[in-house]
Amino acid sequence: MNTATYVVLAAGPSRWTVFVAFIGGMIVAGALVWAVRVGMRYMDQEEPRPTSEDQPRMPDGGAVREMREIREPDEMPNTSRTGSRLMPYELHHSATRTGKDQQRKRWLPGSSGAFGSGGPGHV
Repeated sequence: MNTATYVVLAAGPSRWTVFVAFIGGMIVAGALVWAVRVGMRYMDQEEPRPTSEDQPRMPDGGAVREMREIREPDEMPNTSRTGSRLMPYELHHSATRTGKDQQRKRWLPGSSGAFGSGGPGHV
């Protein structure tokens, strides 16, 4: 059979075509009703939604602000001279540490410019 045959069969005034389409629609509608009922049963078994008392609230001291700090790399200790290997307890928990100088780097006149910008760069 080719595509033209399928078009002729689907477009034909056959009672069976209408009957099969109706039955297919009933099956789809029944499946949707079943899915809604299963979903409602599942939602009934869930824990109740949290009340307003269970919601998070602002701390007594007010809003928590973020802390800004300048970080610098925490270098690995040089063990080439001693010849001993590093143990896990000798390493720090973070790869960075708080910098000694917490002053922000400021723009200096005449030091702006980057590669390709046409400026003189750092002078």
